[in-house]
Amino acid sequence: MSSIDLKSADLPVIAVTSGEPAGIGPELCLALAERRFPARLVVLGDRQLIEERARRLGRSTAGLDILHVPLHTPSQPGKLDVRNAGYVLALLDRALAGCVSGEYAALVTGPLHKGIINDAGVPFTGHTEYLAAKTHTPRVVMMLAGAGLRVALATTHLPLKDVSAAITPTELETTLRILHADLRTKFGIERPRILVAGLNPHAGEGGYLGREEIEVIEPVLAKLRAEGMELIGPLPADTLFTKNVLAGSHAQLAMYHDQGLAVLKYAAFDAGINVTLGLPIIRTSVDHGTAFDLAGTGKASPTSLFAAVDAAIDMAQRRKQ
Repeated sequence: MSSIDLKSADLPVIAVTSGEPAGIGPELCLALAERRFPARLVVLGDRQLIEERARRLGRSTAGLDILHVPLHTPSQPGKLDVRNAGYVLALLDRALAGCVSGEYAALVTGPLHKGIINDAGVPFTGHTEYLAAKTHTPRVVMMLAGAGLRVALATTHLPLKDVSAAITPTELETTLRILHADLRTKFGIERPRILVAGLNPHAGEGGYLGREEIEVIEPVLAKLRAEGMELIGPLPADTLFTKNVLAGSHAQLAMYHDQGLAVLKYAAFDAGINVTLGLPIIRTSVDHGTAFDLAGTGKASPTSLFAAVDAAIDMAQRRKQ
């Protein structure tokens, strides 16, 4: 098996979706059989696809627990086919149903291609939004972690011109409450210390470079501090991620996607992971894309997948305590 050899009901069962079939997801899943985990890992994907990828790379599926979900049409590495968009969503739906029912303790998602799903006529902005809609969760928070950072986002996949309007007092407060709560329950941090970035350069410089800090961010932080949360900011984003400022913090909240994730991916691209906070299930993911140029070559690193699985197991075990 792709887990430790103990047969015990105490071991969490983790669902791993293999993602876009033309990308590196299927071959990354092969690597799961090469490392021992304190869990049973179930890879969701087309069995023939995964076996073919193994043969291509001179590897084996022995020890890999595969839940067969059939492709809609045969797939070749690096060649997208819109007919398989439904297959990718079927992987997610089956894994999610298992998490909701208790069959799986957590979900780890492999990389998919958003564009091909949209080309198939399904509006799709990402795993985070899709899982929120499917679980009827009104608000979730995207957080990426790696290299000692936990970077959460106040807004996610928005054009830059829409970011300011999306950062309302209600939305920001909700984001911080979700982040704070999940740091405690999913990560076991009793008193989280969260650094909060400003939106504008120099955190608005006293209103001269924008008033979002004065009118939105600072009042929300003051309200939540009065409830006992340890929130530092709003801080200029260009200094928030320096070593001295980061010291002693447990998470960082960026106001928009590239403000925080450019730093995270620079620091931990190969080992970073994505965690969706606020869901009724545990979900982690690799922090990279489908890498079509590497698909079928065996050169893709499984480091991020291993880290995502490790994090999912850790959270699943903590939830049982």
